[in-house]
Amino acid sequence: MPELPEVEALREFLDDHLVGKEIARVLPLAISVLKTYEPPLGALEGTTVTSVARHGKFLDIAAGPLHLLIHLARAGWLQWKDGFPTTPPRPGKGPLALRTVLSGGDGFDLTEMGTTKRLAVHLVHDPADVPAVARLGPDPLADSFDRDAFARLLGGQRRQVKGALRDQSLIAGIGNAYSDEILHVAKMSPFKLTTSLGDDDVTHLYTAMRTTLREAVDRSRGLAAGRLKAEKKSSMRVHGRAGQPCPVCGDTVLEVSFSDSALQYCPTCQTGGRPLADRRLSRLLK
Repeated sequence: MPELPEVEALREFLDDHLVGKEIARVLPLAISVLKTYEPPLGALEGTTVTSVARHGKFLDIAAGPLHLLIHLARAGWLQWKDGFPTTPPRPGKGPLALRTVLSGGDGFDLTEMGTTKRLAVHLVHDPADVPAVARLGPDPLADSFDRDAFARLLGGQRRQVKGALRDQSLIAGIGNAYSDEILHVAKMSPFKLTTSLGDDDVTHLYTAMRTTLREAVDRSRGLAAGRLKAEKKSSMRVHGRAGQPCPVCGDTVLEVSFSDSALQYCPTCQTGGRPLADRRLSRLLK
């Protein structure tokens, strides 16, 4: 799933490629992708893109009085095209979900792999009209989001710290992958409770969060959209690397599996050498 660093890199890429250009056509090709119906997508045709913003994991393309909000979800992606075939694509065929063509002939496709369709597109007059955007917590890289603001947010929670980092209504933009990476840098168990965090723990976690995300944004900056996935995967220290050696201490990275996701961690760096209970494996051994 694209998270804050990749979406920010896409925002910068689209800011360079879209702003000042006229939208000629917007073609929805998968019924599931469009989450709003008024105004219709056709209202974008003939408008000029004025800005591209990011709200957490949402892209916000502003054109005229309208905002095209895009959430790529787990398996969605944006592919830039310098040109398109003259024959229009057939709806419902393959991963193509939406096509946006500019008056110059270039533009972008939104695609989504797999059978679970979560890619979401909203066309609204105000980004806050999208409930998921209206509920977003602060951006973790915002200048105003300092260590004390982070401490106040966590102080109102009683939950595992990984879940707190991933809660979009608490902090916007962090998902499964970067929460694993942040906790590894902070040398903290993903199961540690927020209520057990001391002042030093909060400081370490805040520093790890900002450092990890800023470094990821810097690595992604300037990359073409098609290279962002590979960059994210290659830069991971523990996420997605179960069974491989930790790059810090050399211990084997372990995994805890859930119904629809998994987390990875280093026992030496994060849990005092103790493996965390993998509930799925425990059930298999009963």
